[in-house]
Amino acid sequence: MTRHAWSERQQLCDELDRLGPDAPTLCEGWATRDLAAHLFVRDARPDLGIGAFLPLLGGRLQRERDKLAQGDYRALVTRVRAGAPAWNPVSRPRIDELANLVEFFVHHEDVRRAQPSWAPRDLAGNEQRALWAALRRTARLMFRKAGTGVVLVAPGVGRHSARLPDEHGTVVLRGTPAELVLFAYGRGDHADVQFEGQADDVVMLRQSKLGLG
Repeated sequence: MTRHAWSERQQLCDELDRLGPDAPTLCEGWATRDLAAHLFVRDARPDLGIGAFLPLLGGRLQRERDKLAQGDYRALVTRVRAGAPAWNPVSRPRIDELANLVEFFVHHEDVRRAQPSWAPRDLAGNEQRALWAALRRTARLMFRKAGTGVVLVAPGVGRHSARLPDEHGTVVLRGTPAELVLFAYGRGDHADVQFEGQADDVVMLRQSKLGLG
């Protein structure tokens, strides 16, 4: 099977190595060292990951991430590059592809697009289709706080209703699957997408808090 998630992981680690520990990212408040620590915890300390959802455990998660971020950066990136440990089901290629494709694609772009010289990548068609399939699975969750109806259109790939309209109309969001994923995961200021709809509805969507938060 094609392992897009693994490829994105390796390319992201290449960027982390190239840029060093203090480069900016699109993740608010995080430099590259903080992002690497987040990814390591996600792979190797899922027991801490629950702190992202339970405030009582959030301090423990933050302390561990901070400790990792202030440690040996090169060693940390090497550990992220190696992937999840064998005991973690995510180490299996099929589960890795399902669980990590969007995670590593988005974070790869978080690093790339925070740099002044970034340019869009020309992703292969099969990776675009894999991103589209992943977006379809999560679109209703990602757009649940959108203030409008949302229809996603990836020309030549597909069309998907992400949210039904309520008091506002529907906005058609058009772009490649990669750019639509970035918009859906809260990177709208850095995503190359086009909007079709009433002006006030477009403004409402652009101002909506999207993603898992």
